[in-house]
Amino acid sequence: MSHTGLTNLELDVLKEVGNIGAGNAATSMSQLINKKVDMQVPSVKVVAFDEVMNIIGGPEELIVAIMFHIEGDTPGTVYFILSKEEAEQLVSKMMPEQAVTNFKGTEVNPLAISILQEAGNILTGSYLTALSDFLNLDMQPSIPYFGCDMAGAILSVGLVEISEVTDYAIIIDTKINDHDMVSGINGQFFFMLEPESLSKIFNSLGINNYD
Repeated sequence: MSHTGLTNLELDVLKEVGNIGAGNAATSMSQLINKKVDMQVPSVKVVAFDEVMNIIGGPEELIVAIMFHIEGDTPGTVYFILSKEEAEQLVSKMMPEQAVTNFKGTEVNPLAISILQEAGNILTGSYLTALSDFLNLDMQPSIPYFGCDMAGAILSVGLVEISEVTDYAIIIDTKINDHDMVSGINGQFFFMLEPESLSKIFNSLGINNYD
């Protein structure tokens, strides 16, 4: 099955469902940090695996990633990816009284790891809950796995595993804003779904010509 054949309608549907998830995540984040948070999905795209590294900035780009396995009706893997600077900013927003800025290379303060895992739980859980409710499919995230390393080191294992059954990833760009942010925090969700999982999603939406 070739994911590059997605129509504009199908991409628009994925973006709209992504916006529903972003709305849920914004509500959860607002309650957690006691500030109004706005989240948007500027774009959704489907790319071949060999393009994934280039989108991030290359295999040597230092990134922070929270990885989950998707369990239930639509198995797959999802990464929430931030630059080191974006991760530091997110930590400072979630816990301003605790200045956690010592991201020294791949060395990360354990408290920062815990905060970022919680953020990943909230964001990923909100997206999957929105998808589950909207599609009437069971989609559950596993426990979060944290990584801070070069993109090639973090993504290579997941890409090798999922590339055995599919060659493409869905990338959902996400922007997080509150009233104190000048430019917001930009993150990316990389959904790597098995072919049958994507078919189930579109069938649930009444798009039955996806094969």
